[in-house]
Amino acid sequence: MANHINQGALSAMFTGGGTPDAQPVVQCVQIKPLVGQQGTSERYRVVFSDIRNFCQSMLATQANHVVTDGKLKKGCFVRLKSFQANSYKGKRILIVLDLDVLDELGECEKIGEPKTLEITQEEDVKPNPTTISSGGFYGSKPEQKYQPQQQSLPSRTTAPASSSHGNIYPIEALSPYANKWTIKARCTNKSEIKTWHNKNGEGKLFSVNLLDESGEIKATGFNDQCDALYEIFQEGGVYYITSPCRVQLAKKQFTNLNNDYELSFERDTLVEKAEEQNGVPQVRFNFINIGDLQTVEKDSVIDTIGILKEVGETSQIVSKTTSKPYDKRELTLVDNTGYSVRLTIWGNSAASFDVVPESVIAFKGVKVSDFGGRSLSLLSSGSMSIDPDIDEAHKLKGWYDAQGRTDTFASHASMSAGMGAAGGRTDASKTIIQVKEENLGMSETTDYFTTKATIIYIKQDNVSYAACASPDCNKKVIEQEPGQWRCEKCDKTFPKPEYRYIMSLNVSDHTGQIWLSCFDDVGRMIMGMGADQLNELKDNDDKAAGEIFQEANCQTYTFKCRAKMDNFQDQQRVRYQVSGAFPLNYTNESTKLANLIKLYNI
Repeated sequence: MANHINQGALSAMFTGGGTPDAQPVVQCVQIKPLVGQQGTSERYRVVFSDIRNFCQSMLATQANHVVTDGKLKKGCFVRLKSFQANSYKGKRILIVLDLDVLDELGECEKIGEPKTLEITQEEDVKPNPTTISSGGFYGSKPEQKYQPQQQSLPSRTTAPASSSHGNIYPIEALSPYANKWTIKARCTNKSEIKTWHNKNGEGKLFSVNLLDESGEIKATGFNDQCDALYEIFQEGGVYYITSPCRVQLAKKQFTNLNNDYELSFERDTLVEKAEEQNGVPQVRFNFINIGDLQTVEKDSVIDTIGILKEVGETSQIVSKTTSKPYDKRELTLVDNTGYSVRLTIWGNSAASFDVVPESVIAFKGVKVSDFGGRSLSLLSSGSMSIDPDIDEAHKLKGWYDAQGRTDTFASHASMSAGMGAAGGRTDASKTIIQVKEENLGMSETTDYFTTKATIIYIKQDNVSYAACASPDCNKKVIEQEPGQWRCEKCDKTFPKPEYRYIMSLNVSDHTGQIWLSCFDDVGRMIMGMGADQLNELKDNDDKAAGEIFQEANCQTYTFKCRAKMDNFQDQQRVRYQVSGAFPLNYTNESTKLANLIKLYNI
């Protein structure tokens, strides 16, 4: 196997020494996962060997799939297609942006006795910067008209670099230890200028999201930098950004980008608009299907794409913290997983929204909430693209035109009970007797569980209540006189209320029975109609309404529940509230039973 490896290639990447192969073949001798910040993608440290030397390497996040798919293994051989060479305190680190695993060469024990790559004192004092283009080879050196003061290591790019920006760094390679760098990136989002006032003073800031082929990063300008740079950046434009520019750990609560670091513009940061606007991606999406939202933790920030099914009216809310009014609008999205989701947009985006229903919309930077099972909210740093020219959009449009237009879609109140009401938490599956014997809900904290049970009785008295007709209010209204229903919260009067379910169910399994409380989303699914329609049916045809209740009985569901201590008539009791319910998935149930049978070694 040794004849397949490009011996000496690793040293050439850092020193510019001659080797004729632009995509060297090396051996993987170690893989180790690294623990990153909470909420960020897992990173992997890999050690590569070219027989003469070995080198510590870091996989860029877009290359993680070779590990997670099980392709990159200890002892295998790889071809390095795109990379960035770095050094720090006498150590050499290779950032690998793209690679191919050579399955045909198989795996074997470490070949030879490679030695670690060390930076000599001479190399530290007199660095030799090298730019490598996709058509070049190690050792191609552009003319140098200056003597560099700091070490600037070779970068591997997909296009020849501009002569005035000879060493273009990939965003993925930026870290607090990188010096004298320039990135070429597209501005995919620019925020409005925001101001703040506190005990330490006042100021203003703006931020941009920057994108190149390796990744994304947020950059922020404060005060003087805000004044100097705000008008320079335009969404969609491509820019060169040159250090000094601070690279610091990202504040995850303020960014939706998958990067451990962010940039802060300094007084001498140089920003130039690139003459060549091509060669840089437009927008990088990492889509989560609507049906897969059950696997996403609450408060995660994701990208999603769907068909615009419904557009709500603009409404206004008042912020509890600032007392300022904000416009909001709710959209309903569907996709080919058979699920729908409610997505809220805010501010100018909500007020000026005029997209035609049945368009494809790609959203970048939406926050996942557990309200109503699962819902989404577009962040101020997020963006949306209407009918984007990407494969995912074309596939969705084709599916919708062929069959999706007439399909019915499940709501997120009935998504998988494998996820808890608070988001990505996995809720234990319990029988009814286990719920009682384990005293779920008896402690100070709320307990969450799922149970598979059959409805045996539905209380028909007070099955619904008269609610406010304002969007997102749902408060009980009072009939002051015929045709006059008043909501105290909204301070409005309506000619009629909107009835919403508030149901009590008695459910049973093979171990016992229990009372569950459920609200409108679950009630609609169980009864097969809205509470308004059921109330009208009870008023006009009590027998037909009774048949609706009878049909809802003896149906089996998986219920997603939370148990919490409640006070009722000066007595404490545990209340079991349903946050989601869905019919049995017989494929999943069969798999569970098969796995259970295997435990008995039958």
